[in-house]
Amino acid sequence: MPDRFEPSPQELVLTLLGIYVHPRENRRVWSGGLVELLAEQGFSDGAARIALARLVRRDLLARDKQGRLVHYTLTRRAMAVLEEGDRRIYSFGREQRSAGEWTVLWHSIPEDRRVARERLVRRLRFLGFGSVQDGTWLAPHDREAQVTALLAELGVTEHAWLMLGRPAKSLDVRTFAGRAWDLDALAARYAAFVDEFRDYTSARRPRTDADAFSALTRVVHTYRKFPTLDPELPEDLVPAPRQRSRAVTLFHDLHAALVPAAQRHFDEVTQ
Repeated sequence: MPDRFEPSPQELVLTLLGIYVHPRENRRVWSGGLVELLAEQGFSDGAARIALARLVRRDLLARDKQGRLVHYTLTRRAMAVLEEGDRRIYSFGREQRSAGEWTVLWHSIPEDRRVARERLVRRLRFLGFGSVQDGTWLAPHDREAQVTALLAELGVTEHAWLMLGRPAKSLDVRTFAGRAWDLDALAARYAAFVDEFRDYTSARRPRTDADAFSALTRVVHTYRKFPTLDPELPEDLVPAPRQRSRAVTLFHDLHAALVPAAQRHFDEVTQ
């Protein structure tokens, strides 16, 4: 079954930055406001401040103290991560994929480069890769440009090898794909997303800006997991998950409906 909505504070802060800060020209935000917004989602002040400090250490936020007030600004690395995330999330599921070249990545990154390896794994999953076995990753699309740039960014090109090719149609592609991606669990997640959020367009429509903020944050944070779980397999080889199309449409409809009120609440608390 899909996980309950229990994000870590760091994950939730990144979701907030992606929705409410990254699209603005002014990408500076008051720390006390972020702490208050995290409190609305059930996190203590201590947990919120630890999450912000860790994001600073990860070079995703820059801390600026003026007098007694502390503000955070998105770093260049954060901007790049959020821009990549926006491209992936908001284009995800919007077009039918047909069979073409697949990407196979093999890497053997040494233990002393563990941080780079962990970052590589996170980014590979976000690009739709699945793990076939230790150090071997598969994506059902041509990801050469993205992976080459990623390896260079992380400084691990010398520890990796990349190949493009096509799967043999004479074999059962779905069975093999099931080893890299949990397709049954994915279908259950789509069904759960639709079941949870479809009423937000009618009976459960948020009535206040704060309610809209809470709803949009929950919708986006839940939906943003799909690009890491769904490889968007070519539909002429493997049928798409039954509820994917409905979930994608629901997400975009809710996003458009909730953003104005949710942004007002975010700005009121953080400025």
